[in-house]
Amino acid sequence: MAVLTWDDSMRVGVTDIDLQHQELVRLIGSLNSAMADGSSHRVMQETLSRLVDYTRTHFATEERLLERYGYAEIALHKAQHEEFVAKVEDFSRGFEEERLFLSLDVMDFLSDWLKGHIMGSDQRCAPFLHQHGVS
Repeated sequence: MAVLTWDDSMRVGVTDIDLQHQELVRLIGSLNSAMADGSSHRVMQETLSRLVDYTRTHFATEERLLERYGYAEIALHKAQHEEFVAKVEDFSRGFEEERLFLSLDVMDFLSDWLKGHIMGSDQRCAPFLHQHGVS
């Protein structure tokens, strides 16, 4: 698995969103490092909890902007967010209850989903936000 790293191709040109995407990439990297280093269960759970909380914060920011300006595909965008949050919450719950362990498959899912969402849905809505003066 290649660790997800931020690069300029992921930039959407909206400062708050780009900074939040960078933080999400950093949190996934921290979780990957904790797993690779054999960190304690507590450290990994705290990192996973921060990822869940920050994901909610970030998605709320995106959705607020898209709703404010009447983005036509807001329902689809929100559904993608809700599906991801549910999956990450399930990972967190499963890990906390020790019925799920962090694995390369989990890390691949987190990395692939986030990069795919940024490069797909978020890149598609960026021009709409720019048209409304959001940068």
